[in-house]
Amino acid sequence: MNEIEALIQPKIPALRRYAFALTRDNDLADDLVQDCLEHAVRRWHIRAADENLRAWLFAILHNVFISHVRYCSRRGAQVDFTCMEDPPSRDGVQERRLEVRDALSGLAQLPAEQRDVLLLVGVEEMSYAEAAQVLGIPIGTVMSRLSRGREGLRRILETGQAETLRSVK
Repeated sequence: MNEIEALIQPKIPALRRYAFALTRDNDLADDLVQDCLEHAVRRWHIRAADENLRAWLFAILHNVFISHVRYCSRRGAQVDFTCMEDPPSRDGVQERRLEVRDALSGLAQLPAEQRDVLLLVGVEEMSYAEAAQVLGIPIGTVMSRLSRGREGLRRILETGQAETLRSVK
């Protein structure tokens, strides 16, 4: 056992208790402790030799937790609809369930470039500039695809059909 491991290992149970107290989720608490320990090992060389190791580790864990909370609040609730047979719904609210199903079906009918922009701006709440950077296209293109995508989705939801392109000769 090396020096770092010998010093840190006895502190792990206390870190886990603190992480669980912060999160009330065993899996998330273990992930936070793992991230904390990775940070500690990577930054071991900058720790002052006379610094309270326990306080230093707890500060790192707290900062990792705060970063996680901020990340989750920016990102919002995440649900992977692609692996779900039925969209989420509240018990007894069949109409809302059908609306969600229709919206997902409508999104699937849109061209990929319009769907991508709608998801980035409308669902992920990215700015036009961020969406343009992600997709590698100009902001004006994001705006036009978003406009066409919204109109196309509106038309699909109202009529149940996507607009077919006609050939002009």
